Amino acid sequence: MRIITDTDRTENLGPCAATIGCFDGVHRGHRYLINQVCEVAAEKGLHAAIVTFPVHPRQVMQTDYQPQLLSCLHQKTDLISQLDADYCFMLPFTRELSQLSAREFMQVLQKHYHIQVLVIGYDHRFGHNRSEGFEDYCRYGQELGMEVIRAKALVEDGVSISSSHIRNLLRQGAVHEANRCLGYEYYLDGTVTDGYKVGRKLGFPTANLLPACPEKLIPAEGVYAVYTYVQGIRYGGMLNIGHRPTVNNGTNLSIEVNILDFSENIYRKQMRIEFVAFIRPEQRFDSLEQLTVQLKADREQVRKLLQMPVR
Repeated sequence: MRIITDTDRTENLGPCAATIGCFDGVHRGHRYLINQVCEVAAEKGLHAAIVTFPVHPRQVMQTDYQPQLLSCLHQKTDLISQLDADYCFMLPFTRELSQLSAREFMQVLQKHYHIQVLVIGYDHRFGHNRSEGFEDYCRYGQELGMEVIRAKALVEDGVSISSSHIRNLLRQGAVHEANRCLGYEYYLDGTVTDGYKVGRKLGFPTANLLPACPEKLIPAEGVYAVYTYVQGIRYGGMLNIGHRPTVNNGTNLSIEVNILDFSENIYRKQMRIEFVAFIRPEQRFDSLEQLTVQLKADREQVRKLLQMPVR
């Protein structure tokens, strides 16, 4: 897999079969689509390619738009690089590009990226105002000498696996179901930052995460069983996302994990948190003693879910 960010570097590349999209999360639905591209490319003796964008197109059109992403650019690039396609073209999305009709856009794909076969995602639309559809793309393809194929969707239990579906699951705290659709554990990564240190006084010291990507979707508030990676080593953990109402944390959203069987100082170190299961919603307790009792019960449940010894 070659990640190509400069159109000047595409001149000597061979003809391609390709698909295009944001590919936020690079989930199982995306991989199902890209596998179809690879099969078409193999049948026709072409290179298999992915065309995507380094920035969400709506951020170009709406400067105040704040996407809730499943994957930031470096995360998306890492996930795409693991796939079987030959090339990933990072197409800079500009206002000028957004004004092109679908036919004009297909000409860009043909001229700069040598795309001879375009595999269209089952619900994907492109071009100015996104007013044209698959039949239009086929007609333009015939005029340009580009074959257009409609891909099959990955449907499970009557639901198409899509980025929007996964976002909705995460907003509900349904991380187990979201992980099944993603094909991997949803994660947040960033830096361990200073916190209020209340957990330490209760016997549950926590590491507070400052996410590296502020645009990445944070799952529903509540308590989760997670895996935590520090310096490449995996630990079980109990994570809380929320405003800590029992200790009057105010309006600041905290992401804090109690790393099980761990006592090192990791302030300012990098940390990754992988979501495994939702335990319960965040709630307010009448006293710190009640909170402590609940945290002990939560920790036992987390240990069982992660198949760790209960202590």
